[in-house]
Amino acid sequence: MDFLKFQAYGNDYVVFEEQWIAGTGPLNDFMRRVCSRHYGVGADGVAVIGRAESGADFTVRIFNADGGEAAMSGNGTRSAAAYLYYQGLWSQDRLRLSTRAGVKLYQLRERKEPGYFRFEAEIGRPCFDSAAIPMLTEKPLPRVLNYPVVVEDEIIHVTALQMCNPNCCVFVADFDAVDWRRLGSAIETHKQFPERTNVEFVRVSARHNIEVRVWERGVGETLSSGTGACAAAVAACINNHTDRRVNVVMPGGELRVEWRADGEVLLTGAVEVVFRGEWLLLNDVKG
Repeated sequence: MDFLKFQAYGNDYVVFEEQWIAGTGPLNDFMRRVCSRHYGVGADGVAVIGRAESGADFTVRIFNADGGEAAMSGNGTRSAAAYLYYQGLWSQDRLRLSTRAGVKLYQLRERKEPGYFRFEAEIGRPCFDSAAIPMLTEKPLPRVLNYPVVVEDEIIHVTALQMCNPNCCVFVADFDAVDWRRLGSAIETHKQFPERTNVEFVRVSARHNIEVRVWERGVGETLSSGTGACAAAVAACINNHTDRRVNVVMPGGELRVEWRADGEVLLTGAVEVVFRGEWLLLNDVKG
């Protein structure tokens, strides 16, 4: 069973075509095994490409390292898009991918051999009300801004939103002064987030520039996150820390986010082919 592995600013994804994974047993078990860095390929997630649906050229399903399926991943779907070009399955500059979060438009902006691609993608429109995130609050809120959450006997003020997935943003002045990994793990599974949440720790350095550390739902610490970058940029904007166009600097690199006036969020970033391989353990996917 053939696959390609990609990395997008250190956020790594394995990409399979849908027909290759038939008969692998429970998908959650298979995805956990593939993502295992000791028993499998090693990845933050898996993207599975399927045939076209109405209004889209291909479908993409995204799975996290814990085997759970996500609605969307900016880096994961960009890896899927690059797969289609690299394998010669698509050649037009515009590509529409159907995800659980809707149909997304990807525009190829740059390509370099052997396997470098840069895309501008429509990620979606953020939702801010507590029910849509979803987040349990004392009363329904139209926006969750600077909201106090008790985390391990500590009050943390958060801005939460739905950006394809639940996201919770915490603004900090200094990453080194905050045990953000511990807090990220605690917030991810906090009782106020019934579907768990991605957690972004955000430091604002200028009106057009933010730095972000990511604790991703079902994965843990990642070097970057596409939807996380979008959520952090929107959260910074609605708190009047930044403008609607920002550079988002993560440990893995820098992405560009624009929150358009019509509400759509654009994400521009690169992705690279790392290697191709063949999965052999078809009858042993427990891990």
